[in-house]
Amino acid sequence: MSSLRSDICEWLGATDSEEDSEGLINECISICQMYNLTAKDLQYKWEALSYGKAQTILRFTRESASDVKAQIQREMQAKNASSVSKSAATGFVRGKFANSAKFAGVNAKGLTGPLKAAAQPPKALFGGMASVPVKLEQDFDGPIASSSRVTFVGQKEARQNRASQDRYMYETLGERSDTLDAQLDGFGELILKNYRDILQLGHPGVFSEESFVVVGRIVLDAEASGSGIKLNDQSLILESSRSHGDGLRVPLQLAPDLKIRGGYKGLGGVGLFPGAVVALKGHNGGGGYFIASEILAIPPMPASPAPPSNVAASFDMCIACGPFTPDANLDYKPWKTLISNLKTSKPAVVLLLGPFVDATHAHIQNGMVDETPSDIFKHQFIAPLRDFLSQSPTSTVLLVPSVNDIISDHAVFPQCELDDEFRGDPRIRLLPNPARFSLNDISFAVCSVDVLYHLRKEEYFRRGQEVDSIVCEPEAASDPMSNLSRYVLQQRSFYPIFPVSLDVAHEVNLDVSHSAELRVAESPEDPGPDVMVLPSRLKHFSKVVDNSVVINPSYLTKGTYATLSYSGQGTGFPKDRISADIARLS
Repeated sequence: MSSLRSDICEWLGATDSEEDSEGLINECISICQMYNLTAKDLQYKWEALSYGKAQTILRFTRESASDVKAQIQREMQAKNASSVSKSAATGFVRGKFANSAKFAGVNAKGLTGPLKAAAQPPKALFGGMASVPVKLEQDFDGPIASSSRVTFVGQKEARQNRASQDRYMYETLGERSDTLDAQLDGFGELILKNYRDILQLGHPGVFSEESFVVVGRIVLDAEASGSGIKLNDQSLILESSRSHGDGLRVPLQLAPDLKIRGGYKGLGGVGLFPGAVVALKGHNGGGGYFIASEILAIPPMPASPAPPSNVAASFDMCIACGPFTPDANLDYKPWKTLISNLKTSKPAVVLLLGPFVDATHAHIQNGMVDETPSDIFKHQFIAPLRDFLSQSPTSTVLLVPSVNDIISDHAVFPQCELDDEFRGDPRIRLLPNPARFSLNDISFAVCSVDVLYHLRKEEYFRRGQEVDSIVCEPEAASDPMSNLSRYVLQQRSFYPIFPVSLDVAHEVNLDVSHSAELRVAESPEDPGPDVMVLPSRLKHFSKVVDNSVVINPSYLTKGTYATLSYSGQGTGFPKDRISADIARLS
């Protein structure tokens, strides 16, 4: 007891003879005894809490004691809530690798640590997408930068916002249909606001000789086309919402002289795929199908307002996507090369997208490892990143998981951020997948799912005559990669395909009931992101699409990553002040 009291007095710089400090000392002793802490443990917890609130270490007071006690109770509750999922994850891996001699290095004594299995139910996912400053409350025993070179504003942490009753694969048909209907109704309002000559939307299943406008979702007629057949003129079905079409599915025919109205001039047509929301003008002649004579292009996302000139707002950034190690080993040589480059260039922001420890890697699947996946992540990523931050203390690191990350306890999409145990440093920020955030008022939209490749597999490009087109300077990019990126922007969704094709469903694990969290913007009328990062196995690129700079850094195992710089000084829209390039590992 005397040792604990003396340690607390030494920390507080107080003595027992001081009446004002006696009560505070007794309160600290009570907290340490209640939660089995040493004086040093209590000091560390207060410093972490204080820095998270005020970005500085404040003087410890009576009010501070109450705050620390409340924080300790929150940590205990979170630990208890996660114990069930952690034990389930460990049980899964033990069962899977129980007979594997290659996994004996870990399995002989039983797995320890939070080995997170991709097959377990989700723990949490983010709710609303409100932009709020991220608040950090994290124990940290290393040097902390006094200030960052960028101002980061992001979503609230997913685990705190996800309703406790949300359970993946336990969703009802009503929940799924409500989500899909809400998406169609939102686009219906967008069409009515942007095409002023349209007074109301029609019902695609009602017979009429007069042309009218309908809004619906493209669906593949699998029975008519057969297994493995892509979308084509003969396999189109239009699905309506319950409010505008009683939820009916009506066969769709596109007229030979089809017109494309309101799109960018020079595109020459429109891309269709399962799940695409479309606005069509035509009629139902009573033959059991809707004949579309005109496709009304979904209005593009408006540009962000031009930021004021401010040289202090300039920053540079490195963007890399996993896998970070080749299939043949877990040496992480590409990642080690990149982190060496980062220590030389010292960018203000480092954005890393998973998978970090890939559940599909042969060594992981066969148990050919001597560490748990969580230990691999901490050893291969957190330790090198902390070393980088010690050399570049004003930098910020952003981590976005993948559905293939075995260290994530949420293997569905949308996906919450990694567990706090993987943070390692207040300057390492854990983001959900997908994520929306801003750096010095430049907005970013990031997703680790290969949506570009999936769209390329499902895309059916239908040509038509352009009418009332949007003319822009320079002319809108019409190459295949730009078109695929444009689908994401126009559909306002990080993953606009529905349903997911069976051959790539394991890469997505789409949680339909939470598709609202896949929105690229909060509402259909909000500006598009200034920068959109969409890693893909397709050829790497960096280009301006509509009002956004779209980057595909490809995978680090292919030897490529992206660099970005923003010039705060100058005039014009963000896309004109952002320079992005694809770099190769040296």
